[in-house]
Amino acid sequence: MIVTVSIDLRQVVYALADALDLVGVDETAHGKRVGYMAFKCAEMMGMDKQARERLFHIGMLHDCGVSSTEEHTHLVEEMVWEGADAHSAIGATLLESFSYFHDYAQVVRHHHTPWESLVESDVDPEIARDANLIFMVDRVDALSAVHYGKDLLQQTGKIRQAIQGYSGNLFSPDLVDLFIQVSNSEAFWMMLEPPHLQRFLFDMERFTTPQPVSFEKLKQLARIFATIVDAKSHFTFEHSVGVSRLARHLAERSSLAFETCERIEVAGLLHDLGKLRVPDHVLDKPGPLDADDKLLLHRHSFETYQVLREIKGIEDIALWAAYHHEAPNGQGYPFRRTGEELTREARIIAVADVFQALAQDRPYRAAMALPTILEVIGEMASSGQLDADLVELVKTDPEACLNLAVSI
Repeated sequence: MIVTVSIDLRQVVYALADALDLVGVDETAHGKRVGYMAFKCAEMMGMDKQARERLFHIGMLHDCGVSSTEEHTHLVEEMVWEGADAHSAIGATLLESFSYFHDYAQVVRHHHTPWESLVESDVDPEIARDANLIFMVDRVDALSAVHYGKDLLQQTGKIRQAIQGYSGNLFSPDLVDLFIQVSNSEAFWMMLEPPHLQRFLFDMERFTTPQPVSFEKLKQLARIFATIVDAKSHFTFEHSVGVSRLARHLAERSSLAFETCERIEVAGLLHDLGKLRVPDHVLDKPGPLDADDKLLLHRHSFETYQVLREIKGIEDIALWAAYHHEAPNGQGYPFRRTGEELTREARIIAVADVFQALAQDRPYRAAMALPTILEVIGEMASSGQLDADLVELVKTDPEACLNLAVSI
Protein backbone atom coordinates (compact mmCIF):
# COMPACT_ATOMS: atom_id res chain seq x y z
CA MET A 1 0.00 0.00 0.00
CA ILE A 2 1.34 3.46 -0.97
CA VAL A 3 0.26 6.29 1.29
CA THR A 4 0.61 9.86 0.05
CA VAL A 5 0.64 13.05 2.04
CA SER A 6 0.22 16.49 0.52
CA ILE A 7 3.09 18.57 1.86
CA ASP A 8 4.96 21.50 0.39
CA LEU A 9 8.57 20.50 -0.06
CA ARG A 10 9.63 24.12 0.30
CA GLN A 11 8.12 24.10 3.78
CA VAL A 12 10.31 21.06 4.46
CA VAL A 13 13.37 23.06 3.37
CA TYR A 14 12.37 25.83 5.79
CA ALA A 15 11.84 23.30 8.58
CA LEU A 16 15.20 21.66 7.93
CA ALA A 17 16.81 25.11 7.92
CA ASP A 18 15.12 25.89 11.25
CA ALA A 19 16.45 22.64 12.69
CA LEU A 20 19.98 23.30 11.44
CA ASP A 21 19.96 26.81 12.85
CA LEU A 22 19.17 25.39 16.30
CA VAL A 23 22.76 24.11 16.44
CA GLY A 24 23.83 27.71 17.05
CA VAL A 25 21.93 27.60 20.40
CA ASP A 26 21.67 31.40 20.80
CA GLU A 27 22.66 32.28 17.23
CA THR A 28 19.84 30.76 15.21
CA ALA A 29 19.66 32.32 11.75
CA HIS A 30 23.02 31.60 10.08
CA GLY A 31 21.61 29.43 7.28
CA LYS A 32 18.80 31.85 6.53
CA ARG A 33 21.18 34.81 6.27
CA VAL A 34 23.46 32.85 3.94
CA GLY A 35 20.41 31.94 1.84
CA TYR A 36 19.29 35.56 1.70
CA MET A 37 22.72 36.83 0.60
CA ALA A 38 23.07 34.07 -2.00
CA PHE A 39 19.64 35.00 -3.36
CA LYS A 40 20.55 38.69 -3.64
CA CYS A 41 23.81 37.87 -5.43
CA ALA A 42 21.95 35.56 -7.82
CA GLU A 43 19.47 38.35 -8.46
CA MET A 44 22.31 40.74 -9.34
CA MET A 45 23.71 38.10 -11.71
CA GLY A 46 20.40 38.06 -13.59
CA MET A 47 19.52 34.45 -12.76
CA ASP A 48 15.94 33.35 -13.33
CA LYS A 49 13.48 32.74 -10.48
CA GLN A 50 14.15 29.01 -10.26
CA ALA A 51 17.93 29.49 -10.11
CA ARG A 52 17.59 32.18 -7.44
CA GLU A 53 15.35 29.99 -5.30
CA ARG A 54 17.77 27.07 -5.74
CA LEU A 55 20.67 29.10 -4.34
CA PHE A 56 18.44 30.40 -1.56
CA HIS A 57 17.63 26.83 -0.53
CA ILE A 58 21.25 25.69 -0.80
CA GLY A 59 22.27 28.61 1.37
CA MET A 60 19.77 27.62 4.04
CA LEU A 61 20.88 23.97 3.98
CA HIS A 62 24.62 24.35 3.39
CA ASP A 63 25.58 23.39 6.95
CA CYS A 64 23.43 20.25 7.17
CA GLY A 65 26.60 18.31 8.00
CA VAL A 66 27.01 20.25 11.27
CA SER A 67 25.41 18.82 14.41
CA SER A 68 27.61 19.93 17.30
CA THR A 69 27.65 23.35 18.91
CA GLU A 70 31.45 23.20 19.10
CA GLU A 71 31.80 22.79 15.34
CA HIS A 72 29.21 25.50 14.71
CA THR A 73 31.24 27.88 16.90
CA HIS A 74 34.38 27.25 14.83
CA LEU A 75 32.49 27.90 11.61
CA VAL A 76 30.94 31.20 12.67
CA GLU A 77 33.96 32.58 14.52
CA GLU A 78 36.92 31.56 12.33
CA MET A 79 37.42 32.78 8.77
CA VAL A 80 39.30 29.63 7.75
CA TRP A 81 39.04 26.46 9.83
CA GLU A 82 40.97 23.29 9.03
CA GLY A 83 38.09 21.00 9.96
CA ALA A 84 35.56 22.66 7.66
CA ASP A 85 35.77 20.15 4.79
CA ALA A 86 34.47 17.27 6.92
CA HIS A 87 31.01 18.73 7.43
CA SER A 88 30.83 19.68 3.75
CA ALA A 89 31.30 16.04 2.75
CA ILE A 90 28.80 14.81 5.35
CA GLY A 91 26.24 17.37 4.21
CA ALA A 92 26.65 16.41 0.56
CA THR A 93 26.11 12.74 1.38
CA LEU A 94 22.92 13.55 3.27
CA LEU A 95 21.54 15.68 0.45
CA GLU A 96 22.37 13.05 -2.17
CA SER A 97 20.10 10.61 -0.34
CA PHE A 98 16.97 12.52 -1.36
CA SER A 99 16.21 13.16 -5.02
CA TYR A 100 14.78 16.65 -4.45
CA PHE A 101 18.08 17.77 -2.89
CA HIS A 102 20.39 15.80 -5.20
CA ASP A 103 21.23 18.89 -7.25
CA TYR A 104 22.37 20.70 -4.10
CA ALA A 105 24.88 18.08 -3.00
CA GLN A 106 27.97 18.97 -5.04
CA VAL A 107 27.59 22.66 -4.26
CA VAL A 108 27.51 21.84 -0.54
CA ARG A 109 30.45 19.44 -0.91
CA HIS A 110 32.66 22.28 -2.15
CA HIS A 111 31.33 25.21 -0.15
CA HIS A 112 34.58 25.50 1.83
CA THR A 113 36.92 24.79 -1.09
CA PRO A 114 39.10 27.83 -1.93
CA TRP A 115 38.58 29.31 -5.38
CA GLU A 116 42.23 28.78 -6.31
CA SER A 117 41.71 25.04 -5.74
CA LEU A 118 38.37 24.91 -7.56
CA VAL A 119 39.77 26.44 -10.76
CA GLU A 120 42.48 23.78 -10.83
CA SER A 121 39.99 20.95 -10.28
CA ASP A 122 37.62 19.10 -12.61
CA VAL A 123 34.55 20.44 -10.79
CA ASP A 124 31.85 21.65 -13.19
CA PRO A 125 32.27 25.44 -13.65
CA GLU A 126 28.68 26.23 -12.61
CA ILE A 127 28.95 24.08 -9.49
CA ALA A 128 32.29 25.73 -8.70
CA ARG A 129 30.74 29.18 -9.08
CA ASP A 130 27.72 28.35 -6.92
CA ALA A 131 29.83 26.64 -4.24
CA ASN A 132 32.19 29.59 -4.08
CA LEU A 133 29.26 32.00 -3.87
CA ILE A 134 27.93 30.08 -0.85
CA PHE A 135 31.44 30.03 0.68
CA MET A 136 31.80 33.78 0.22
CA VAL A 137 28.48 34.83 1.75
CA ASP A 138 28.95 32.23 4.48
CA ARG A 139 32.18 34.00 5.44
CA VAL A 140 30.45 37.38 5.20
CA ASP A 141 28.05 36.13 7.85
CA ALA A 142 30.94 34.87 9.98
CA LEU A 143 32.56 38.31 9.84
CA SER A 144 29.24 39.99 10.63
CA ALA A 145 28.14 37.69 13.46
CA VAL A 146 29.47 39.70 16.41
CA HIS A 147 27.92 42.91 15.06
CA TYR A 148 24.26 41.85 14.63
CA GLY A 149 22.03 43.93 16.85
CA LYS A 150 24.93 46.22 17.73
CA ASP A 151 26.97 48.10 15.14
CA LEU A 152 26.62 46.21 11.85
CA LEU A 153 26.19 49.27 9.64
CA GLN A 154 29.32 50.84 11.12
CA GLN A 155 31.33 47.72 10.25
CA THR A 156 30.22 47.04 6.67
CA GLY A 157 33.23 48.82 5.17
CA LYS A 158 35.64 46.61 7.11
CA ILE A 159 33.68 43.47 6.22
CA ARG A 160 33.65 44.30 2.52
CA GLN A 161 37.35 45.14 2.63
CA ALA A 162 38.10 41.80 4.32
CA ILE A 163 36.26 39.90 1.58
CA GLN A 164 38.18 41.83 -1.08
CA GLY A 165 41.40 40.76 0.63
CA TYR A 166 40.62 37.13 -0.22
CA SER A 167 39.86 37.80 -3.90
CA GLY A 168 41.67 35.32 -6.12
CA ASN A 169 42.57 32.83 -3.39
CA LEU A 170 39.50 32.00 -1.27
CA PHE A 171 36.96 33.66 -3.56
CA SER A 172 36.42 34.22 -7.26
CA PRO A 173 37.39 37.80 -8.23
CA ASP A 174 34.17 38.06 -10.25
CA LEU A 175 32.06 37.01 -7.28
CA VAL A 176 33.89 39.40 -4.98
CA ASP A 177 33.22 42.26 -7.39
CA LEU A 178 29.57 41.17 -7.55
CA PHE A 179 29.30 41.12 -3.76
CA ILE A 180 30.79 44.61 -3.50
CA GLN A 181 28.04 45.84 -5.83
CA VAL A 182 25.24 44.00 -4.03
CA SER A 183 26.37 45.06 -0.56
CA ASN A 184 26.80 48.73 -1.42
CA SER A 185 23.37 49.61 -0.04
CA GLU A 186 22.54 49.87 3.64
CA ALA A 187 19.31 47.99 2.93
CA PHE A 188 21.28 44.84 2.05
CA TRP A 189 22.76 44.79 5.55
CA MET A 190 19.62 45.89 7.38
CA MET A 191 17.77 42.90 5.93
CA LEU A 192 20.14 40.60 7.83
CA GLU A 193 18.68 41.73 11.17
CA PRO A 194 16.08 39.32 12.66
CA PRO A 195 12.74 41.15 12.10
CA HIS A 196 13.56 42.11 8.53
CA LEU A 197 15.04 38.72 7.69
CA GLN A 198 11.80 37.10 8.85
CA ARG A 199 9.80 39.32 6.51
CA PHE A 200 12.05 38.31 3.62
CA LEU A 201 11.55 34.64 4.48
CA PHE A 202 7.79 35.16 4.67
CA ASP A 203 7.81 36.76 1.22
CA MET A 204 9.80 33.83 -0.16
CA GLU A 205 7.37 31.28 1.27
CA ARG A 206 4.04 32.95 0.47
CA PHE A 207 3.54 31.61 -3.02
CA THR A 208 4.22 27.93 -2.39
CA THR A 209 2.13 25.10 -3.83
CA PRO A 210 1.62 21.80 -1.98
CA GLN A 211 3.33 18.92 -3.77
CA PRO A 212 2.10 15.36 -3.05
CA VAL A 213 4.86 13.16 -1.66
CA SER A 214 4.67 9.45 -0.86
CA PHE A 215 5.22 8.37 2.70
CA GLU A 216 8.39 6.62 1.56
CA LYS A 217 9.73 9.99 0.39
CA LEU A 218 8.60 11.57 3.64
CA LYS A 219 10.49 8.88 5.55
CA GLN A 220 13.60 9.57 3.46
CA LEU A 221 13.36 13.21 4.48
CA ALA A 222 12.80 12.25 8.10
CA ARG A 223 15.89 10.02 8.01
CA ILE A 224 17.97 13.02 6.89
CA PHE A 225 16.68 14.96 9.90
CA ALA A 226 17.30 11.98 12.20
CA THR A 227 20.85 11.45 10.94
CA ILE A 228 21.72 15.07 11.68
CA VAL A 229 20.26 14.84 15.19
CA ASP A 230 21.82 11.48 16.06
CA ALA A 231 25.25 12.70 14.93
CA LYS A 232 25.23 15.37 17.64
CA SER A 233 26.60 12.93 20.22
CA HIS A 234 28.12 9.47 19.81
CA PHE A 235 26.03 8.46 22.82
CA THR A 236 22.83 9.03 20.84
CA PHE A 237 23.98 7.46 17.55
CA GLU A 238 20.98 5.71 15.94
CA HIS A 239 18.67 6.78 18.79
CA SER A 240 16.01 8.30 16.53
CA VAL A 241 16.12 5.35 14.14
CA GLY A 242 15.79 2.90 17.03
CA VAL A 243 12.85 4.83 18.47
CA SER A 244 11.12 4.88 15.08
CA ARG A 245 11.53 1.12 14.59
CA LEU A 246 10.25 0.27 18.05
CA ALA A 247 7.39 2.78 17.81
CA ARG A 248 6.30 1.27 14.50
CA HIS A 249 6.38 -2.20 16.07
CA LEU A 250 4.26 -1.10 19.03
CA ALA A 251 1.81 0.62 16.70
CA GLU A 252 1.41 -2.55 14.65
CA ARG A 253 1.04 -4.65 17.82
CA SER A 254 -1.68 -2.20 18.89
CA SER A 255 -3.55 -2.97 15.63
CA LEU A 256 -3.45 0.64 14.49
CA ALA A 257 -4.21 1.41 10.84
CA PHE A 258 -1.38 1.07 8.31
CA GLU A 259 -1.26 4.81 7.60
CA THR A 260 -1.13 5.56 11.33
CA CYS A 261 1.80 3.15 11.71
CA GLU A 262 3.57 4.95 8.89
CA ARG A 263 3.03 8.30 10.54
CA ILE A 264 4.20 7.01 13.93
CA GLU A 265 7.41 5.77 12.33
CA VAL A 266 8.05 9.26 10.94
CA ALA A 267 7.28 10.83 14.33
CA GLY A 268 9.88 8.55 15.88
CA LEU A 269 12.49 9.71 13.41
CA LEU A 270 11.70 13.36 14.11
CA HIS A 271 11.02 13.41 17.85
CA ASP A 272 14.44 14.72 18.96
CA LEU A 273 14.95 17.50 16.39
CA GLY A 274 15.01 20.04 19.19
CA LYS A 275 18.11 18.44 20.71
CA LEU A 276 20.14 20.27 18.10
CA ARG A 277 19.73 23.33 20.30
CA VAL A 278 20.98 21.57 23.43
CA PRO A 279 24.67 22.42 24.00
CA ASP A 280 27.12 19.54 23.54
CA HIS A 281 28.35 19.77 27.13
CA VAL A 282 24.86 18.97 28.42
CA LEU A 283 24.28 15.91 26.23
CA ASP A 284 27.78 14.55 26.88
CA LYS A 285 27.96 15.36 30.59
CA PRO A 286 29.43 12.32 32.40
CA GLY A 287 27.47 12.89 35.60
CA PRO A 288 24.02 13.98 36.79
CA LEU A 289 22.55 17.12 35.21
CA ASP A 290 22.17 20.13 37.48
CA ALA A 291 19.06 22.33 37.51
CA ASP A 292 20.34 24.62 34.75
CA ASP A 293 21.31 21.67 32.56
CA LYS A 294 17.84 20.20 32.96
CA LEU A 295 16.21 23.45 31.90
CA LEU A 296 18.32 23.46 28.73
CA LEU A 297 17.45 19.83 28.03
CA HIS A 298 13.75 20.19 28.79
CA ARG A 299 13.22 22.71 26.01
CA HIS A 300 14.18 20.27 23.24
CA SER A 301 10.73 18.75 22.64
CA PHE A 302 9.24 22.26 22.53
CA GLU A 303 11.81 23.14 19.85
CA THR A 304 10.86 19.96 17.98
CA TYR A 305 7.26 21.17 17.82
CA GLN A 306 8.23 24.66 16.69
CA VAL A 307 10.17 23.22 13.75
CA LEU A 308 7.60 20.65 12.65
CA ARG A 309 4.43 22.71 13.14
CA GLU A 310 5.31 24.78 10.06
CA ILE A 311 4.96 21.77 7.73
CA LYS A 312 1.31 21.59 6.73
CA GLY A 313 0.04 18.04 6.37
CA ILE A 314 1.95 16.51 9.30
CA GLU A 315 0.27 18.33 12.18
CA ASP A 316 -0.47 15.07 14.01
CA ILE A 317 3.13 13.86 13.57
CA ALA A 318 4.38 17.15 15.01
CA LEU A 319 2.31 16.66 18.17
CA TRP A 320 3.20 13.00 18.67
CA ALA A 321 6.89 13.85 18.29
CA ALA A 322 6.70 16.87 20.59
CA TYR A 323 4.83 15.00 23.35
CA HIS A 324 7.43 12.27 23.88
CA HIS A 325 8.29 13.59 27.36
CA GLU A 326 4.68 14.17 28.41
CA ALA A 327 3.24 11.71 30.94
CA PRO A 328 -0.18 10.20 31.67
CA ASN A 329 0.03 11.60 35.21
CA GLY A 330 0.40 15.14 33.85
CA GLN A 331 3.92 15.55 35.27
CA GLY A 332 5.79 15.42 31.97
CA TYR A 333 7.38 18.33 30.13
CA PRO A 334 7.35 20.89 28.57
CA PHE A 335 3.60 21.18 27.84
CA ARG A 336 2.33 19.49 31.04
CA ARG A 337 -0.38 17.66 29.11
CA THR A 338 -2.82 15.56 31.13
CA GLY A 339 -3.50 11.91 30.44
CA GLU A 340 -6.74 12.74 28.63
CA GLU A 341 -4.79 14.93 26.21
CA LEU A 342 -2.29 12.25 25.23
CA THR A 343 -3.28 10.03 22.32
CA ARG A 344 -2.14 6.43 22.04
CA GLU A 345 0.21 7.49 19.25
CA ALA A 346 1.97 10.04 21.47
CA ARG A 347 2.19 7.48 24.29
CA ILE A 348 3.81 4.99 21.91
CA ILE A 349 6.57 7.46 21.03
CA ALA A 350 7.15 8.12 24.74
CA VAL A 351 7.51 4.42 25.61
CA ALA A 352 9.76 3.76 22.62
CA ASP A 353 11.95 6.74 23.53
CA VAL A 354 12.49 5.61 27.12
CA PHE A 355 13.09 1.97 26.17
CA GLN A 356 15.65 2.84 23.51
CA ALA A 357 17.48 5.31 25.75
CA LEU A 358 17.78 2.73 28.54
CA ALA A 359 19.14 0.18 26.06
CA GLN A 360 21.87 2.54 24.86
CA ASP A 361 25.07 3.78 26.50
CA ARG A 362 24.92 7.22 28.04
CA PRO A 363 27.85 9.33 29.30
CA TYR A 364 26.82 8.69 32.91
CA ARG A 365 25.98 4.95 32.64
CA ALA A 366 26.33 1.86 30.49
CA ALA A 367 23.43 0.40 28.52
CA MET A 368 21.04 -1.48 30.80
CA ALA A 369 20.37 -5.19 30.52
CA LEU A 370 16.91 -6.19 29.34
CA PRO A 371 15.60 -7.30 32.77
CA THR A 372 16.65 -3.95 34.23
CA ILE A 373 14.98 -2.05 31.39
CA LEU A 374 11.73 -3.92 32.00
CA GLU A 375 11.94 -3.20 35.71
CA VAL A 376 12.52 0.52 35.13
CA ILE A 377 9.70 1.00 32.62
CA GLY A 378 7.43 -1.08 34.87
CA GLU A 379 8.08 1.30 37.75
CA MET A 380 7.49 4.27 35.44
CA ALA A 381 4.16 2.80 34.36
CA SER A 382 3.14 2.25 37.99
CA SER A 383 3.85 5.89 38.81
CA GLY A 384 1.99 7.20 35.77
CA GLN A 385 5.06 8.33 33.82
CA LEU A 386 4.44 5.86 30.98
CA ASP A 387 1.34 4.22 29.57
CA ALA A 388 0.79 1.00 31.54
CA ASP A 389 -0.93 -0.91 28.71
CA LEU A 390 1.92 -0.19 26.32
CA VAL A 391 4.53 -1.24 28.87
CA GLU A 392 2.66 -4.53 29.29
CA LEU A 393 2.70 -4.88 25.50
CA VAL A 394 6.48 -4.47 25.52
CA LYS A 395 6.75 -7.20 28.14
CA THR A 396 5.00 -9.69 25.82
CA ASP A 397 7.97 -9.69 23.40
CA PRO A 398 10.85 -7.85 25.08
CA GLU A 399 13.63 -9.44 23.00
CA ALA A 400 12.03 -8.27 19.76
CA CYS A 401 11.66 -4.77 21.22
CA LEU A 402 15.32 -4.73 22.23
CA ASN A 403 16.49 -5.87 18.79
CA LEU A 404 14.44 -3.15 17.11
CA ALA A 405 15.63 -0.48 19.55
CA VAL A 406 19.37 -1.03 19.21
CA SER A 407 20.04 -3.10 16.08
CA ILE A 408 21.94 -1.26 13.33
